[in-house]
Amino acid sequence: MPQLDTSTWFITVLSTTITLFILMQLKISLHNFPQTPSVKSMKLMKTNNPWESKWTKIYSPLSLPLQ
Repeated sequence: MPQLDTSTWFITVLSTTITLFILMQLKISLHNFPQTPSVKSMKLMKTNNPWESKWTKIYSPLSLPLQ
């Protein structure tokens, strides 16, 4: 049975690792990141809810008159 030749594995693994590192660096360098992140002001938006336009009163059972 022939022996597995492992003499080139170190070069193969090393070159693959270096190539992947370079490719990842190139992909990351192509992204545009904001230079100075700014704080966005949160304006409170008034929503028109239908129940806010009417006057309603909720009666609890304890506040009802005795019958």
